[in-house]
Parts: sequence; structure tokens; C-alpha cells
Amino acid sequence: MSDATVSLSAFYGIKAGMTRIFDQNGNHVPVTVVKLIPNVISQVKTAEKDGYTAYQVAYNEKRANLITSPVKGQLKKANVDKNLSKFAEIRVDEVSADALGKEASLDNFAVASYVDVTGSSKGKGFAGVMKRYNFQGGPASHGSHFHRRVGSIGCRATPARVWKEKKMPGHLGVETSTVQNIQVVEVNLEGGYMLLKGSIPGSKNGFVKIAKSVKKA
Repeated sequence: MSDATVSLSAFYGIKAGMTRIFDQNGNHVPVTVVKLIPNVISQVKTAEKDGYTAYQVAYNEKRANLITSPVKGQLKKANVDKNLSKFAEIRVDEVSADALGKEASLDNFAVASYVDVTGSSKGKGFAGVMKRYNFQGGPASHGSHFHRRVGSIGCRATPARVWKEKKMPGHLGVETSTVQNIQVVEVNLEGGYMLLKGSIPGSKNGFVKIAKSVKKA
């Protein structure tokens, strides 16, 4: 790790899509391509001032006219010369004020190591209870009049209302999802991409958080 970078336990990237590679034995390996983008330390959280220790990282570079004035002021205070629009916090045990304005390194994400990937699941629009909650549904035969409907949602006299959080038709997807123990297949800093074995949450061009695995070394 150089003096211009900071080693963190997580970073943010962009899901570029899926492809396949072949290993040394000629076996087909499905992989997800993650585009590597700059993660810059924009704020340092200390136990004395904030009650906990963490680094705030900024990412997602945009055109200058798409960045609001308060965000520009925050980036200028952190000596960040990039027009970054998204911010997130990464907890660490110890912090250093010298890390402000430095980029996060990928030293903790070597080939063959394992990571946990968090992203926003794909949106599937309005869905019924069979698709949304895996309800069994009614008989499929003719004359049933009850095929894919919800069924009873409560009693008439008691409680005389529908309970909150009742499983009913509604919007499906766009929820924070985490998949654990995904193996790192390749890290190409010059090409600006990382290959992860298998699939990860989220849609194409969506942001994902890649963190060191909590269950595997």
C-alpha cells in the first residue's frame, strides 16, 4: 500500500454485467464484472467528536454542473479534486486525519479471497402474493374461482381490521440484498475491473458494496 492510498475493509464499485472465463483446467467459470471506480476519503469520524470511528468515502464521479454547492464545499474541504456525488461510511478500528483526500486501496481483496457483496435487488414491479411471497395459491381446476388470489386477510369482528405488514400484493424488488462468500477471481487495476465468481445482487450499472467476508478469511 502506498502513502497515497488507505486500506479499507470495503469499497464501492459498479456492476458491469456477467461473462465467463476458463480456468487452467479448461473449466467454464461464470463471473460478474465489477467496474472499479475511485473511492476517496471525504470525512474522518472520530470517537471524540462523533462517538465512533469510521471513514466517509465519496464515489460516483459526475460533471461539475451536476454537483450541488454544499457537496462541492465538502469535497473542497477534504481536498478532493473529483466531482463525486455519493457518500457512504465504512467503520474502522482506528482512523487517521492524514487519510483525508486519499483513495481507498484494494490490498485487502486479493485473488482467491472471499467477499460479501451488497446491492439493491432488481425491481420487478407490482406482483401478486404467489410471485412475491411464494404463496401456494388455490386449485388450478375449472370452476374454482380461486387460483392466484390472496385469500382471507383477517376476521370480521376480531380484530375488525387488517394487521400491518400483512403479506399482500405490492411492489417487488429494489431491496438491499447481500450475498456472502463470493470468491475473487481476478483483480485488474490497469483495466479497471474485478471478476467475482458467480452472480451478485443488483442490476447492470448499479452500485455494489464489496466488503471482506465476515465468515471466511
